Amino acid sequence: MSATAPHSPTKLQILELLADIGTAQWRDFAAAAARHGLTSTQAKVLAQLDGPLPMRRLATLLVCDASNVTGIVDRLEARELVRREADPADRRVKNVVATDAGRETVRRVREEMQETHGALDSLDEAERATLYALLERLVGEM
Repeated sequence: MSATAPHSPTKLQILELLADIGTAQWRDFAAAAARHGLTSTQAKVLAQLDGPLPMRRLATLLVCDASNVTGIVDRLEARELVRREADPADRRVKNVVATDAGRETVRRVREEMQETHGALDSLDEAERATLYALLERLVGEM
């Protein structure tokens, strides 16, 4: 590779790099969650709850069986981090809703992801804006 010609990575190289970043971010997320007495999956449930979410939708997002979600939600509910409520459109459907304590906990978990924050701090403002725009575009395509 010459100094004047930029290296054009293959899609596979980009995918591998994204996987490495995702793995590191997930490891950091799991460590921060553990400091709050949560498993990574419990913290992931809290992170998904921007609003009421049906139990089946949570199972789809977590790529697991709905019966597994029941146990996870039971444990979060026992800690008063989530609550179940009937869906107003269909009372047979149970939605999971984060409590104020649950939203605060996941906010703190994200805030305490030191490796991830440190890596992002290595980028200047313009680089972070460019990275954000590119990632936002990719998510929109998926």
